[in-house]
Amino acid sequence: MNDDQLQRYSRQIMLPQFDYQGQQKLLNARVLVIGLGGLGSPVALYLACAGVGTLVLVDDDVVDQSNLQRQIIHSEADIGISKVVSAKQSIAALNGDVLVVAINDRLEASALVEEVSKADIVLDCCDNLATRLAVNEACFETKTPLVSGAAIRMEGQVTVVDPRQHNTPCYHCLTQLTGDQQGSCATNGVMAPLVGIIGAIQAMEAIKVLSHFGEPLVGKLLLLEAKTMRWQTFDLPKDMNCVTCGKN
Repeated sequence: MNDDQLQRYSRQIMLPQFDYQGQQKLLNARVLVIGLGGLGSPVALYLACAGVGTLVLVDDDVVDQSNLQRQIIHSEADIGISKVVSAKQSIAALNGDVLVVAINDRLEASALVEEVSKADIVLDCCDNLATRLAVNEACFETKTPLVSGAAIRMEGQVTVVDPRQHNTPCYHCLTQLTGDQQGSCATNGVMAPLVGIIGAIQAMEAIKVLSHFGEPLVGKLLLLEAKTMRWQTFDLPKDMNCVTCGKN
């Protein structure tokens, strides 16, 4: 860590139990962010600010005017261009030390597994169930920690999956418990600050996992009902018959 980095990250380094070692772990980390929309925007910005060394950004969409209500990494000047290109430019203006790898594609099958295997942690910031399940499977196949977030209307949720820990549940266990909750902001709506809150929590959980700092939400589901600002945390049971992480 050089002198400029010591000054930039000094407010984090002074935290007990995080210290210099925690910051160095962030600087050495490679983080995969899937989706650069409402959740991926604050995730990418906060991880860049915090000093993650390499951010791999994946999205195959372009910036649309309707995105600007909540996708804070993009601006009016970015309308019509690739979201990953827009995000890379924003991060470069914020922290030039961060290496950003922009993948303008929808990763699937072996390409997804390959990219997940290179990462120290994956943040699922997408908005469709099929991709979430595919990312979850790739993380279990490669034993890569996963931070999953979702936000719609006025409700949000976050959970952390760590396949390295024995008998912990995966994202598929969650869907088996809560049922198929497919839906998108385009069809259901979402309040702008909500995705910022959930994305910031995802970034915090990723930092905790990477730096071995605090207690990540492994095996737990954090829920926010923003109309009343009611928070709830539940233990998430492992489904022993889960097709992804179950014994069979």
